[in-house]
Amino acid sequence: MSFYDEIEIEDMTYDPDLQIFTYPCPCGDKFQITLWDLADGEDTAVCPSCSLMIQVIFEPEYIAEKTQAIAVAV
Repeated sequence: MSFYDEIEIEDMTYDPDLQIFTYPCPCGDKFQITLWDLADGEDTAVCPSCSLMIQVIFEPEYIAEKTQAIAVAV
């Protein structure tokens, strides 16, 4: 699998309502990956408009904190 780039999760934008991380794609759209995909160990964010993919670099503890915060809020 060939990635366009490797991006730290801290450089991505998180939408708490949609529980999705995004990052600008060169095509003008945004790479997307859900919090739950990351929690399942997935690290590939895809752009819905083109064939580019990025690898998301993150610590599992960071994702665990986000998912626990959601569980407490519910």
